[in-house]
Amino acid sequence: MKEKIAQLEDYIMKNCLWQFHSRAWDRKDQNEGILTKTMQLLCDEKVEVETPADRCYWVDAVCLAEAYRERFPWVNEISKAELKEVMKGLKERIDFVTITGSLNLELKDPHY
Repeated sequence: MKEKIAQLEDYIMKNCLWQFHSRAWDRKDQNEGILTKTMQLLCDEKVEVETPADRCYWVDAVCLAEAYRERFPWVNEISKAELKEVMKGLKERIDFVTITGSLNLELKDPHY
């Protein structure tokens, strides 16, 4: 599972600009929105697109889901339950790398 998470993380870190928001709360909301919607798309579940933020996250999720299906054949081969576990682990890892483990002090500046 760690190898699968690492492959998906590597793709995000090299190809997705959305990870670089300047505030921790933006990154948290964004990571949750995009990665949840990506998981829903990959698992053929209904995706909510009610709000402008939902629609924004959905667009990034569509691109990410398409890239994952194309570049990582195992995404299409594993069970939905296993895929959900991988995506949960990916979100935890992305949250750590972009928020909690980040050395960027601006993320926590209350005046920013």
